[in-house]
Amino acid sequence: MEATGVCELDVATRRIVGGSDSPPDLDSPCQEEVAAAFGLGLCCAEEERGETPGREDSPSDLGETELDPGGDLKSGEDKAFGKEVVLLMQALNSLATPEEKLAALCKKYADLLEESRCQQKRLKVVQKKQSQIVKEKIHLQGEHSKAILARSKLESLCRELQRHNKTLKDENAQRSREYEEQRKEAMLHFQMTLSDIEVQMEQHSSHNTKLRQENMDLAEKLKKLIEQYELREEHIDKVFKHKELQQQLMDAKLQRITEMMREVEDKQQRERDFLLQDATESRRKCELMKEQETQLKQQLSLYMDKFEEFQSTLAKSNEVFTTFRQEMEKMTKKIKKLEKETTQWRSKWESNNQALLQMAEEKTLRDGHFKALQGKLELLERLCRALQKERNDLNNQLSLLQETPETTQAPETTQAPEALPREPFVSEEADEEEGGGRGRHRGWRGRASTRLPGPLNWTPRRLLLTQPLLLLHPAASLHSPPPPRTDLPLGLCVGEGLGL
Repeated sequence: MEATGVCELDVATRRIVGGSDSPPDLDSPCQEEVAAAFGLGLCCAEEERGETPGREDSPSDLGETELDPGGDLKSGEDKAFGKEVVLLMQALNSLATPEEKLAALCKKYADLLEESRCQQKRLKVVQKKQSQIVKEKIHLQGEHSKAILARSKLESLCRELQRHNKTLKDENAQRSREYEEQRKEAMLHFQMTLSDIEVQMEQHSSHNTKLRQENMDLAEKLKKLIEQYELREEHIDKVFKHKELQQQLMDAKLQRITEMMREVEDKQQRERDFLLQDATESRRKCELMKEQETQLKQQLSLYMDKFEEFQSTLAKSNEVFTTFRQEMEKMTKKIKKLEKETTQWRSKWESNNQALLQMAEEKTLRDGHFKALQGKLELLERLCRALQKERNDLNNQLSLLQETPETTQAPETTQAPEALPREPFVSEEADEEEGGGRGRHRGWRGRASTRLPGPLNWTPRRLLLTQPLLLLHPAASLHSPPPPRTDLPLGLCVGEGLGL
């Protein structure tokens, strides 16, 4: 019973290596990579394992995709995990005492610890592989930078190729024009030679027909002569036979017949000589005609050979022309393709130039605006320094006036109103334009009916200089100068005169 329980524990706990009871090294980010590399059936839930930062870039994602290609496989593993947990609980329940259960669990924990050590070793191997992969990645990045440099070099080469193609295009156009002129001249010469050859062929054909007709006439004459000669020979044979038959009957008339025979033989001899001469002459003429016919045939063969050579040269020229035309078509296609690429690059270049021009215009405008603002800022700084200096002087004077004894103020209060210095008058319209910041001074002016002694009568006016920037104009900005003021002290009027 204990052996079966231990076996069931062994089978059940092999699927719980990545749980909470497993060593902490198994929860590393490369756990799934180890399982994928060595075929281990580690089935850790995502809630127990958790997500580690930088997991997207780690090579363990390959192991995840191999172990868990879809949701169906994960659900099947979860079901198997639940079944194994149930089997583990059943195996523990089958043991009798808690000591046996504890011993079984300790044994299983020792086995799992050994497996975890093996997995740590494998993890180190995988980490070495990962470092190698990182080095390869750095190497590939360097190659990528080299490829970018090569791309820039290729772009420069492409520009040079475009220039070279342009020159080639011009040269090809010039060559095509020259070749067209040469071809036209060759065609004219060829047509002229063909017309001459046709005329000569017609002349020779007419002469050959005449010779053929003469040969046919001579052959007919020879046939007639041969027929006549054969007829005469037959006649002579008949006569010889008749004479041989009559020789016995005509012995008396032998002399007369012999004489007649001699005469007839002479005639026949003459006729034979004449016929032989005529035959020899006809044969000689026939041989001459045959020689002329052979000569004409030789001339005809020569002309045929020349014509065949001309046809072969013409075919070669046609082949060369077709190959040149094919090359020209290929070159035109390449040139069209390159022209399209040049138009694309030209449009990109023009758009970039327009963007650069716009940026340059904007930069010039901003530089001018910045210079104007800088000049105004310098003027304002100068004005502020002058106003601060004037304020400090006035504050010093005010402190000196306040430190004077009150005994000097009593006789001054009894002086006439004409001796007192005039109070600077500020109009109500100017106060309304300046806003609420000037309301305090307007209220002070309203209480000016009870005049202070002479030296202290300037105190409110001097207090206007404590806030020099607020006294300029409430709506004043760096772009638009404030309207001129007539009721301000000398420093502010100087600032307005400078264009601020």
